[in-house]
Amino acid sequence: MKNTEIIKEVNKQMKVSQRILPKKLMSFRSIEPYLYLIPAILSVAFWIYRPLLQAFELSFYNWNLIQTSPKIFVGLENFISIFRQPEMGKALVNTIIYIIGILPLSVLIPLMIAIMTDNIGKKAGNIYHALIFLPMVIAPVVIAIVWRWILHPTNGIGSVVLNTIFQLKEPIRFFSDERIAIWSIVFITGWKMIGFSTLIFYTALKGMNREYYEAAAVDGASRFQLIRHITMPLLSPYILLVTMISILFSSEWSFTYIDVLTEGGPFYSTTNIHYLLWIFGFQTFKVGWSSAASILLFCCFGVLAWLLIQLSNKLSFYDD
Repeated sequence: MKNTEIIKEVNKQMKVSQRILPKKLMSFRSIEPYLYLIPAILSVAFWIYRPLLQAFELSFYNWNLIQTSPKIFVGLENFISIFRQPEMGKALVNTIIYIIGILPLSVLIPLMIAIMTDNIGKKAGNIYHALIFLPMVIAPVVIAIVWRWILHPTNGIGSVVLNTIFQLKEPIRFFSDERIAIWSIVFITGWKMIGFSTLIFYTALKGMNREYYEAAAVDGASRFQLIRHITMPLLSPYILLVTMISILFSSEWSFTYIDVLTEGGPFYSTTNIHYLLWIFGFQTFKVGWSSAASILLFCCFGVLAWLLIQLSNKLSFYDD
């Protein structure tokens, strides 16, 4: 009898375990994906949100980066002071110029190149992609030095060619003339981005359903009609994505070229908001000003990003 009772008790416990284990397993599986995200979340929190919170804190203090010097709380004085600086207005205007000026080079020209070269053979296409994407993998400092040599007023190969073709009386000073310097930086920044944007558009074109083109060709559609009514609508999500990236990051991309080629001059003609933050923080050591300006920049570009995402959701066409 004892053995029978023991067996019954064991069976009872097994049945209970069989009911509990699946519930525990289901519970673990529901949180398992989030466990894999923990390293990435911690990394983002430490390297992005932690400095952001520190910048927010420093925006209310007057400090010069020296660890032994005291941090003096000044409230909103830093936010007021940065708008009193004459170079702040110039930097904001230049930032808008960078954003608008780079768009044709980072969106329109790559879009045209991708559409015109859509039918390139596979072997030729691989060489073409490698060549056009090459500037993207080269360090910005190296690119800046190369372009400084190419556009040197007297000895640069670009200046020599221009002087020969147009018979210029005086050489063009691309980086020291305040009327031209900013457009030189815009051109170099946009030129570097052409390969990146072209590759995105080209990849999107290769992923399109070719049956649309075949059906339109049977109906007698011309090349222009195919591009207008099929290619452009299907490319709209990618066009809006590249446009959003260019608007949000064009001013930041130009930082290295400004620092190497013009140092923000002449007379702040090439200084944008990102370079001005660097001047405040690491030249004049006004960390409070730099932090305040960075917080305002973060908020403005955050709102702009949200608006662009909403616009993208409304205008994008998806092939479902």
